[in-house]
Amino acid sequence: MATDIFAQARFIPVSAQKARLVADLVRGKDAVEALTILKFTTNHAARPISKVLASAVANGEENFGVSRDELYVYRIFADEAPTRKWRRFGARGRFKPWLRRSSHITVILREREA
Repeated sequence: MATDIFAQARFIPVSAQKARLVADLVRGKDAVEALTILKFTTNHAARPISKVLASAVANGEENFGVSRDELYVYRIFADEAPTRKWRRFGARGRFKPWLRRSSHITVILREREA
């Protein structure tokens, strides 16, 4: 049975919808290739996802003794985190809500079967 190598970042100030677009780019790819793809992705969510992926790779090397070349992105997902609700005052005494969305990003790596 393959062991799952896990890393998670919580309360990242990027909406889950935008983070999922970036997560779809690297799902199923080799870990080193995924880090390279994220390095050159211009989306704002690419940086926190890259940091979580790098953390998962480091966990695999340090805790399980697996080479980074043998790892691939088994699962990656972005869940919704709490939304901060701000208000911006508008005309005629109304106010317009601003929703500051955030997300929890989870990366699970596995070792390639030979």
